[in-house]
Amino acid sequence: MLESINEWILALGAQYNVNPYIFAAIYVGAIPFFLASIGWLVKRARAGRSTVLPTMLAGFFFVSAYLYLAIFGQDIPLWVWLFLAVLVLYGAWSQIRTTLRKIAAAPGEES
Repeated sequence: MLESINEWILALGAQYNVNPYIFAAIYVGAIPFFLASIGWLVKRARAGRSTVLPTMLAGFFFVSAYLYLAIFGQDIPLWVWLFLAVLVLYGAWSQIRTTLRKIAAAPGEES
């Protein structure tokens, strides 16, 4: 059963010229860098310093797997891009709310 699932995933990747395992590695591998960027952003915001660089890095890590898809993917259906856009917008909105709450929290109350 696992072999047939693996073959199906690889067939999808071949159809769209994307290696699903590279996509997954980028997706999962970017998580620690994204979280570190958010931590850096919160620290700099609380100190009253510029947050441009950590914000840009967090944004890059947030969409890095989709950048791989956009650069190397071929014939990706429109519905996939629309679905990904909704996911990215919701995720960004949710993360912005969480980050603003962390910035506003007193340093001793951080969760």
